[in-house]
Amino acid sequence: MSRIERVGPRQAGPLTGLVLRLARRKTRQLAGGETEGMIGPLEAYAQRPRLLLGYGLMEDATARLDRVPERLKVLAELKAATMTSCEYCIDIGSQIGRRAGLSDEQLLALPRYRDSDLFGELEKLVLDYAVGMSRTPVEVSDELFAELRESFDDGQLVELTNVIALENMRGRFNLALGFGSAGFSDGMVCALPERPASEQVAVGSAA
Repeated sequence: MSRIERVGPRQAGPLTGLVLRLARRKTRQLAGGETEGMIGPLEAYAQRPRLLLGYGLMEDATARLDRVPERLKVLAELKAATMTSCEYCIDIGSQIGRRAGLSDEQLLALPRYRDSDLFGELEKLVLDYAVGMSRTPVEVSDELFAELRESFDDGQLVELTNVIALENMRGRFNLALGFGSAGFSDGMVCALPERPASEQVAVGSAA
């Protein structure tokens, strides 16, 4: 249950209502289906129409970039979503991941991707970048960035970095305002939220 009132197309002004209707259509295309709360976060942005418009333009510009393979960007986004533990993001991200060709086994293997043979070396490198960018403080070493440079040029690195940063923004916005799962992956496998490092140490020690 969100913490603030959402503004639907019928309550919004003409331009804001149009943006929300377009967002619903785009989200339906991405996720392959429709749910009741599918654009809840955007309906929150509609409380401040200028923010909604600016954010929508940012999302649209990001969606149109195509120099980094889509599968890599989907993996990076989903890993970032699991790092913030945003239920809404993990829910829709898992569904988008399936539509991009990720298997259920790969979704479940994300927490231990480094030890999994379900991901290629470049995929693991991109996932490393998503993890480093999504930590607080950010932990992206010169060595990791040098490895990324072997596969991506500057424009591609900016594209990939933007995707991960935007996913972190989505997650923190949704968590603060109380947006949970919208039902995109109901009855299907979802990626798992990342456990805090303290919990991982405790579990390892107990073993």
